[in-house]
Amino acid sequence: MRVAVLEKNGGKGWFLLEGDRARRFDGSPFEGARLGSIEIAWSPADLRAPVKPSKIVCVGRNYAAHAKELGNEVPKEPLLFFKPPSSIIGPGGAVVLPRESERVEHEAELGVVIGRRVRKVAREQALAAVYGYTCVCDVTARDLQKKDGQWTRAKGFDTFCPTGPWIETELDPSDLEVKCTVDGAVRQLGRTSQMMFDVASLVSYVSAAMTLEPGDLIVTGTPEGVGPLAPGNRVVVAVEGIGELGIGVVGST
Repeated sequence: MRVAVLEKNGGKGWFLLEGDRARRFDGSPFEGARLGSIEIAWSPADLRAPVKPSKIVCVGRNYAAHAKELGNEVPKEPLLFFKPPSSIIGPGGAVVLPRESERVEHEAELGVVIGRRVRKVAREQALAAVYGYTCVCDVTARDLQKKDGQWTRAKGFDTFCPTGPWIETELDPSDLEVKCTVDGAVRQLGRTSQMMFDVASLVSYVSAAMTLEPGDLIVTGTPEGVGPLAPGNRVVVAVEGIGELGIGVVGST
């Protein structure tokens, strides 16, 4: 099942996508909304970010090769940090490069959307708490990350969490290709099977520290190949079985 947020005729809502047709939910699918029967046409231009989380929990250095390329050790436990919900943009949006940073980089990742409230869920039951999966770009001001000594500012600028194009609910996350292209050139290419900590382990680990609410987003880490962004770049994050998230890059005004 492919669930998206569409904006049409000045209104925005949740829809089930079925080819080039869509049916609207009468509210949020995370709150038990019912699906209507009326079909409408939709286009990629109608897509908006398919998440509205109370929190975005990200995982650092979850691919050994990425940790190595930045000169870091592989963590013995998942390394967690937050992005603010205000950093989210949807398909077709643009990352705004802040004046405060001289090096902003892309990080292509699998996003995990939580479907029900869980606390201290066992790994064996963790995937049952997942609503579905989406593409995420964990945009990072690399120079500020190194300068600040912690990651809040470097990861948290507005537009630094492109997400989409939709949520795919029927997907096995264990071995999916994750790719990032910039202006058509492949920069990152990996598979979720290379993650140090798999999706079930991450959901369980995060829920041991904090209650996960329906709609919350876990961003699972990035393969090697991260690189700089410049105004005018076209970035595409693609995850096998989900689709492509395309975004632009602009300078600060």
